[in-house]
Amino acid sequence: MAKADYYETLGVGRSADEKELKSAFRKLAMKFHPDKNPGDHEAERKFKELNEAYETLKDPQKRAAYDRYGHAAFEHGGMGAGGGGFAGGGGFSDIFEDIFGEMMGGGRQRQRSSGGRERGADLRYNMEISLEEAFAGKTAQIRVPTSITCDVCSGSGAKPGTQPKTCGTCQGSGRVRAAQGFFSIERTCPTCHGRGQIIPDPCGKCHGQGRVTEERSLSVNIPSGIEDGTRIRLQGEGEAGLRGGPSGDLYIFLSVKPHEFFQRDGADLYCAVPISMTTAALGGTFDVATLDGTKSRVSVPEGTQAGKQFRLKAKGMPVLRSSQVGDLYIQIQIETPQKLTKRQRELLQEFEQISSKDNNPESTGFFARMKDFFDTLSD
Repeated sequence: MAKADYYETLGVGRSADEKELKSAFRKLAMKFHPDKNPGDHEAERKFKELNEAYETLKDPQKRAAYDRYGHAAFEHGGMGAGGGGFAGGGGFSDIFEDIFGEMMGGGRQRQRSSGGRERGADLRYNMEISLEEAFAGKTAQIRVPTSITCDVCSGSGAKPGTQPKTCGTCQGSGRVRAAQGFFSIERTCPTCHGRGQIIPDPCGKCHGQGRVTEERSLSVNIPSGIEDGTRIRLQGEGEAGLRGGPSGDLYIFLSVKPHEFFQRDGADLYCAVPISMTTAALGGTFDVATLDGTKSRVSVPEGTQAGKQFRLKAKGMPVLRSSQVGDLYIQIQIETPQKLTKRQRELLQEFEQISSKDNNPESTGFFARMKDFFDTLSD
């Protein structure tokens, strides 16, 4: 099945800027996030498509390639999710260099002149926290399996006491030229694979890669007021680069677990509280616990209706990197009595008999208007 157009996947036009892309992605990602759609395979598939589309279009180089060649730009040795350019020789690699000679060509020259060092891939870590932890903030310890610089060869890839050597095929340029008729075509060197160097005596621990896989323990600071879907970047904590190249970054993707009592909307919190019919009619008070560890008393006036909201100022979530705090809104739900005894039923029936229109003005007015409406239809 053909892959969907990335712009259509995100619901934006082809002229959308970075801000529009980010806004569209965030809105759809929150809608189709697997945590909000447990067991929904279609939502999971859609979420993966959104990630793939956004990861491509947010990168200016990848977006330019996609705009020109579509999905073919990333197939058969094209730009990978963790790479910075086309791999291998020929095909789209040469076309891409023709278009972005300065940007990509310069990058290749820097790689070759630095002895084939390559930047490590970025890593992703998914972390789930509670609403209480999002409120207070925390320092979390995580363990991440990743590639780190080999401690035996210090990332060079060469056996201790030896050094990488300049490739004899390309003389260190990482590219070779071949004449085809009237044209001269440049390709990636088949001997050093574009690195410009070869390692005659590879390190016994990393086998010439300059890095090994280990599990690392990292400390992550979760600031107070963090929101669901926030991404935290730990620079240089990703995969180690090849042969001493710079490390990639580690991205922590945060999701906040649903809470038993509170629903969040930005910095504000909402809590639905059921009260008895008599409390709503006669008035009363009740206490609610708040995330700051205190209790707040709510006074219910006589005749309170279902859906009434009470605002508790500055009892919501803290605003990230700010001294501001949101509010807590108490939403009243009136519970109708169940399993009535005979005496309770009699009392309610008696109350109904002695009630006047003034006791139920909304229902009385509604049915009066409904009657007038019906009479106009009958005329």
